Amino acid sequence: MNIHIETDRLILRDMEEYDVEGIFALDSDPDVHEYLGKNPITTMEQAKEVIDYVQNQYKQHGIGRWAVIDKKTNDFIGWSGLKFETTVREFDYYDLGYRFRKKYWGKGIATETAIASLQYGFDKLELDEISGAADVDNIASNKILQKVGLRYVETFEFEGIPHHWYTLKRSEWLEINSDY
Repeated sequence: MNIHIETDRLILRDMEEYDVEGIFALDSDPDVHEYLGKNPITTMEQAKEVIDYVQNQYKQHGIGRWAVIDKKTNDFIGWSGLKFETTVREFDYYDLGYRFRKKYWGKGIATETAIASLQYGFDKLELDEISGAADVDNIASNKILQKVGLRYVETFEFEGIPHHWYTLKRSEWLEINSDY
């Protein structure tokens, strides 16, 4: 197991085969998929395919979403982190994203893991820019991206659905985190 980040409450680590039940609980929930095409998974095999996809990102790009684990309970909360994205826009970029089981919504976990992921991306990976996108109707996700410092750039369509596009440059991150 490769742990990348620890916060006071959470561990962000590589996704592993044994996370299959947690991925199934996450991605089979229709509420979790409200702004993701409304197409939740229905089988454990699909959950395994999600893990395989993420693990392939680690191999191909050296980065991918991380499992988020509650330190106190060892519970699988969901995933968060950076991904090298090649399909959403007409250009490649590093994407900040997060997805959590419903029982963990509203507890500040997305903000906590997003900030930790930005710090990792700008400090450890020395990325010049990190971006994020959210369905315009997903108020919570849009608020989180703005709260952690990403700046609105434009609205674009992905699969026929309007999304807000945000970016944050390393220089801007260092400026807003001057004590960093």
